[in-house]
Amino acid sequence: MAELINRPEYLNQLIENRDVDLVKIVTGIRRCGKSSLLELFHQYLSDNGTDDSHIIHMNLESLRYRDLSDYLAFYDYVSERIPKDGRTCLIFDELQAVEHWEKAVESFRLDFDVDIYITGSNAYLLSTEFSTLLSGRYVEIRMLPLSFKEFLTFYEFEASITTEEKFQKYLQFGGMPILREYRFNEARSNQALEGIYSTVVLRDILQRSSQADQSMLQKIMLFLCSNIGSITSPNSIGNVLSNEGDLPGGKGKNVAGKTVHKYISMLNSAFIFYSVGRYDVKGKQLLKTLGKNYIIDMGFRNMLLGYRDADRGHILENMVFLELIRRDYRVYIGKIGELEIDFVAEKPDDKLYIQVTESMQTPETRERELRPLRMIPDNYEKIVLSMDQSYITSYDGIKSLYLIDWLLS
Repeated sequence: MAELINRPEYLNQLIENRDVDLVKIVTGIRRCGKSSLLELFHQYLSDNGTDDSHIIHMNLESLRYRDLSDYLAFYDYVSERIPKDGRTCLIFDELQAVEHWEKAVESFRLDFDVDIYITGSNAYLLSTEFSTLLSGRYVEIRMLPLSFKEFLTFYEFEASITTEEKFQKYLQFGGMPILREYRFNEARSNQALEGIYSTVVLRDILQRSSQADQSMLQKIMLFLCSNIGSITSPNSIGNVLSNEGDLPGGKGKNVAGKTVHKYISMLNSAFIFYSVGRYDVKGKQLLKTLGKNYIIDMGFRNMLLGYRDADRGHILENMVFLELIRRDYRVYIGKIGELEIDFVAEKPDDKLYIQVTESMQTPETRERELRPLRMIPDNYEKIVLSMDQSYITSYDGIKSLYLIDWLLS
């Protein structure tokens, strides 16, 4: 077994929810480290006095559980193994392999003294039947690939390598934990990413959506990768694809916005893309049309499109988006008058307005980035993040920060 690398942010979330009467569900894209997290949690329980007879830990993708594909068999198997005395911790990995697993999970909650933790690789885990059945009785812990901070502890670097050079590697390879084994070998890393990507597309998306067309999904995926951080709508994407031709059905075939919307929802459900809506800062309301899409990990985008330095602005923006999600913000694209603010990030008691740009060196860029922030009528924190390591830390109360410092803060 490969050594487990601790990811304290996530482990602490599990520990904080321990013994709370809610089902703990760890979700996230395949291979982002969910199974390892459950292993770490199991280890934590053992180290802190839980007897092994009171931990039932099963990975349902293992063939030893091949007969437990429906919820009744699964329920009977686990019930027989729950001790009569004391609380038992149930840890189920890749639970989507059991049909109607949610009925069994709800029953364990009612029939036994148990604390339940589950993972699955796709949002079908949190599909409608399930959320109806367990409504309000679960807590979702969303796991993401490595943050830049984690990336620095995950890899071993030679002492001479600067933080900037490490950041460059992070931009290029992304944060999927599995890549650590390939030590930045580009060809091997791309093969590994390709494998994860195909599995997600083939197993998590196409298997579950019989009407989905693989080449259409691939086209939309490539379009989104090329247009990260651009404002689009399903209709505008449909028009571009229709004009490009070479679609199933031939040139001139119209791709309806509804179809594009359906495919984007599938990519959201498999945790490959996040779709972000727009928020009118003055009118204080969410806008129904037009949004942006951000990819879960830069490695996938670079694997599909090749790594180009030309898009650094958008890549940095994507990175900031993911970091805000990691920090538990709810994120929107801001609109103020005709201008756009890259991110409005909210928590119940906090709000941030953020602009992301490669550099603030030229007066034009400075004006472009600062103007929308100056127009915001409230007093919440306003920040411009860039790759400038400059001594100017503020423009009339708008903070100017070096992006790498912010990521590591």
